[in-house]
Amino acid sequence: MILPPEAASLLEVFAPLFTQPTFHRFVTLLAGVLLTPGRRTVANVLRTLGLLAPGHPASYRRVLSAARGSGVELGGVLAGFLLKHFVPDGPVALVGDDTVDGHPGRHVYGKARHRDPVRSSHSYTAWRYGHKWVVLAVLVRFPGTTRPWALPILVDLYRTAEDDRRRERTHRTPARLMCRLLRLVLLRFPDRRFTFVGDAGYGTHEVARFCHRHRDRLALVNKLHPDANLFTPPPPYTGKGRPRVKGDRLPKPREAVAGAKRLRRLTVGWYGGDVRRVGTKSGLGHWYKAGQGLVPIRWVFVRDLTGTHRDEYFFTTDPARTPTGVIEPYCGRWNIETTFQECRSCLGSESTRGWCQATVLRAAPCLFGLYSVVAALYHLLPEDKRVGRVDWPGKAGVTFSDAVTTVRRRFWDEGVFSQAFDEAGVKKLTLPLREFLLNRLAMAA
Repeated sequence: MILPPEAASLLEVFAPLFTQPTFHRFVTLLAGVLLTPGRRTVANVLRTLGLLAPGHPASYRRVLSAARGSGVELGGVLAGFLLKHFVPDGPVALVGDDTVDGHPGRHVYGKARHRDPVRSSHSYTAWRYGHKWVVLAVLVRFPGTTRPWALPILVDLYRTAEDDRRRERTHRTPARLMCRLLRLVLLRFPDRRFTFVGDAGYGTHEVARFCHRHRDRLALVNKLHPDANLFTPPPPYTGKGRPRVKGDRLPKPREAVAGAKRLRRLTVGWYGGDVRRVGTKSGLGHWYKAGQGLVPIRWVFVRDLTGTHRDEYFFTTDPARTPTGVIEPYCGRWNIETTFQECRSCLGSESTRGWCQATVLRAAPCLFGLYSVVAALYHLLPEDKRVGRVDWPGKAGVTFSDAVTTVRRRFWDEGVFSQAFDEAGVKKLTLPLREFLLNRLAMAA
């Protein structure tokens, strides 16, 4: 196995989910994807590994296309490892969003035309043909970092309404898919409490209603429309006529802010690990949607006093939260956008070329999971083995680029060099030449 000693404790938790031959090939592919520059196709991975990948090449392709395995179980095991080692107690911060990966090919399973949020603006819509992945991640603050890292744990593929209608399936929106992922986490960890923060697309009444049903263990923080309909609870039933479903109308958040004489000033954590002075106004109410009932919420208006950020309205399904407990979790949501960008630049998340159903549903989620594996491996390494970090003026902490370079270097040094070459021959290399080779191999993306 092409593994340094520190990787054994993490990867062995996946062993019960596979047969022994499949597990060996799964781990070999994982190491090969990490070490391979360019496109992360199975052919390129096997070309990088060479004789370190024993067996017929088709047996490695079958790991993605035909071998038995459950992505839900893989995500659950990975989540359990991350929570046990990095968030052992207290509430768990979850973030969610969707991302579009381009994938060419006429017969690619699940491919459709999606709006690309990265390249689109308010006045221009960019479209991409590929897959839309709904990703749920856990926020972990590692020592030496300036911000939390969003580590993906569960991933699901969004299918368009046209595709579901053609295949005679029930259509699920991204918000419904996220609720399904959250339900899996709640079932997997019945003794933990969670806070979920999503993009504005996941701040729907449906998601809020789901979190309210599980309010003893799950709270939602998200953006709120300034003209949301808020009401008081319905009065007791008098026994005459139809019972009321809502009480008196409350001022909309926009109206309440316009009538406020002054804003409460707070210093809160901001995007990118910064702190910011803001003015806030909050209130309580029951969010109503026709036919869906009431959801009790606390809404918070935020005005950046430095003038660099637009005014925002947030809400939470936990009315006991303070404005700071609403603003700071939402600002931490932006870390998942960084995760998507680093998955593309460092792990080649858009470079897979599988087209059948099983391969599509396994390849990209495994690359998202590899991001979490690399982050965990880096922080499991002894302090003296975390070499490869690049410093420059203004850089304050460790980045994922540092982590993936360090883990690659460790794989090449302790895994490949010690097994693929004569140890005595490797030791004959001069120290500058050895360091140069390791650095160049570790930095190849």
